[in-house]
Amino acid sequence: MSMDLKLAQCFIAVDDHDKALAFYRDVLGLEVRNDVGFEGMRWVTVGSPSQPDVEIVLEPPLADPNATPADRQAVAELMAKGLLRGVIFRTDDCDALFERIRAAGGDVLQEPMDQPYGVRDCAFRDPAGNLLRFLQPRKK
Repeated sequence: MSMDLKLAQCFIAVDDHDKALAFYRDVLGLEVRNDVGFEGMRWVTVGSPSQPDVEIVLEPPLADPNATPADRQAVAELMAKGLLRGVIFRTDDCDALFERIRAAGGDVLQEPMDQPYGVRDCAFRDPAGNLLRFLQPRKK
């Protein structure tokens, strides 16, 4: 029996959706697919036009209305350190994308470099401190 299993969504915690949108939509060029508010929280779904079946949900850092103040504080501290989530994107031009993000004021963690495992990549933090890597498979 064969089953077709595909990634549909992944989640990134953000503390300011407007700053996140300015980065993910305006700098990276992702399209906004949904923007929903519920119980004082907000979820914004973005995705690449070339991958209509894959979405990134920009969610509150602790999307649980029953979380304790101590839990909220712990998550806020982890987020401030950039320790919550990360996403790896694939691109066909790592260097050009790096320059675009850097020119927009992106928080550079690693300039483009060839890795021994067959990719050229770079890394940034998004406005909430999440690690984002951008990789380009090397041509053989």
